[in-house]
Amino acid sequence: MSILTDFRPRHSFLVGIDSDGCAFDTMELKHKECFIPNTINYYELQGVSKYAREAAEFVNLYSKSRGINRFPALIETLEWLQKRPDVRARGIKIRIPQGLVEWIQNETKLGNPALAKAVAESDNADLRQAYEWSVAVNDTVTKIVRGVPPFPYVRECLEKLKTCADILVVSATPQEALEREWAEHDLTKYVVAICGQEIGTKKEALALARHYEPEKVLMVGDAPGDYSAAKANKTLFFPINPGAEDSSWKRLFEEGLERFMAGTFAGDYQQKLLDEFDRFLPENPPWPVVA
Repeated sequence: MSILTDFRPRHSFLVGIDSDGCAFDTMELKHKECFIPNTINYYELQGVSKYAREAAEFVNLYSKSRGINRFPALIETLEWLQKRPDVRARGIKIRIPQGLVEWIQNETKLGNPALAKAVAESDNADLRQAYEWSVAVNDTVTKIVRGVPPFPYVRECLEKLKTCADILVVSATPQEALEREWAEHDLTKYVVAICGQEIGTKKEALALARHYEPEKVLMVGDAPGDYSAAKANKTLFFPINPGAEDSSWKRLFEEGLERFMAGTFAGDYQQKLLDEFDRFLPENPPWPVVA
């Protein structure tokens, strides 16, 4: 975690890159095969598994909540289930774990180490359940997620940047998984640091932008949370549009990076990208909800 305090620039530009769903096509695999089965199991959602799957996919993949930390995403998934008429009709009571809600409100490093510490200190049942769920998710990811290459043009972009920019991985994914996935595809050599969920929020990691001139920092991400982190740190943002990742990376390689390094990225060009990005993800689900 000393990266956030001891960091020193090597180049005049900084580029932050999200990992899951942005650099790697791992979002669908991780959520559909690793997160969701464990959510159904640990939170007793077998009786409404169809709707639990739809809610979890909406939150984590197909809505403006895409890419948020796993613990807030879990709470949001349960909240959508609680409001769904189909779930109520089946007599399944969805409980929101308030202990976890309070922990999320008071903790910024939303990862297993901080959660394990909270469990040890409080012995709170909600926190213990969330910790066991999260450990199970990580175990499943380790067993299942492998051999998923970066999107086309990711490596080409990194090659173009390596001599002029410090490249930072900025992600809400656990550190171990990030380091393993970037090393598996020989991409670690391009980056100065990998900042996962244990380091802090994306906003906190991208605060390294303070070492650079504002127009020389770019965040590349596939989710509104990535843009929020960039906006909070007054940096530029290039969106990788969900469902159009290949063409987004091609556009970044062919025109975005040249504009960034030439100082012509901000303004109309970035606004056009943001307007397009905003249309890809909805705020509300396609099913009816009740209060």
